[in-house]
Amino acid sequence: MDTAHPRWASLRTIGLAAVAAAAVAAAALVGTTPAHGAPSQADLEQQIKQQSTQFDKVVEQYNKITEEQKKTKKRIAAVDKQLKPLSGKVATAQKQVDAIAAAAYKGGPATAWNAVLNGSSSDTLNNIATLNRLSAQQSGEIRSLITAKRKLDGQHKELAALYAKQSKQIKDLKKKKASISAKVDKLKKLREQAYGSATETAGTGSGQTPPNVSGRAGAVVDFAYAQLGKPYAWAAAGPNSYDCSGLTLAAWAQAGVSLPHVAADQYNQITHISRSQIAPGDLVFYENLGHVAIYVGNDKVIHAPTFGEVVKVSSIDMMPVYGIGRP
Repeated sequence: MDTAHPRWASLRTIGLAAVAAAAVAAAALVGTTPAHGAPSQADLEQQIKQQSTQFDKVVEQYNKITEEQKKTKKRIAAVDKQLKPLSGKVATAQKQVDAIAAAAYKGGPATAWNAVLNGSSSDTLNNIATLNRLSAQQSGEIRSLITAKRKLDGQHKELAALYAKQSKQIKDLKKKKASISAKVDKLKKLREQAYGSATETAGTGSGQTPPNVSGRAGAVVDFAYAQLGKPYAWAAAGPNSYDCSGLTLAAWAQAGVSLPHVAADQYNQITHISRSQIAPGDLVFYENLGHVAIYVGNDKVIHAPTFGEVVKVSSIDMMPVYGIGRP
């Protein structure tokens, strides 16, 4: 090939210009001015790692708020369950007072009901009691009903406000997730344009043979190996995709252990052990409890790394270990 020919020289110039443009765009995205016209591949990898770490934190926050909102919803349902029959009793009591007032009290139903409700007119209640229409005991029971209903109404209002607040937090976290995803996608695209495709990390494929582990931990490790190669997905706990705490949750469910879908909550729920005590099936935590993996032996863990990746085997020291625990 005659690279001195004007045509080849022109094509070569175009190719170099494309790489330079991608590099400059990458530099703009990462917020640095390249010393020689382009950030290094290591700079881009570092930015991708930082954004991915931030993404993991957002996912865990999302999982935590989602779990809390589920609890709020159950509390609202419990209050509603108490309110429904109580509201019926209050309505029945009001009808009784209205009937008495209509027949014997000159103030009419509304005045009589307010007297019972507020307990502010002893004369009114005495007059009604005198007529043997409504005893003092009955009026006290009605007041108790009203007090109980008001209390439950207040609880319902507070819980409804909490649910709305949690919904907003979830919405905001989804926006953050989308923003970070877009940044990482752009960084990866620019990296590929400037330096070529990234080398895939070993241990991402399925079909690897798990170690021979007995008991509950064996069920956990076998399950983890069976998930290799499945994609990472936001807030997923299987069976076709996972996030980090969703994978550990699903794995330990095979051993009959229930874990929350939040890495930090998992850490707080289980027994903490030292590195010297670690055994297959134990959970390894990273990133200030922003990430969790399953130890499978030989200084290896299986985890769902971050979006755009799959469940894979990595070194236990892929990042600084925060802590280790055993469910």
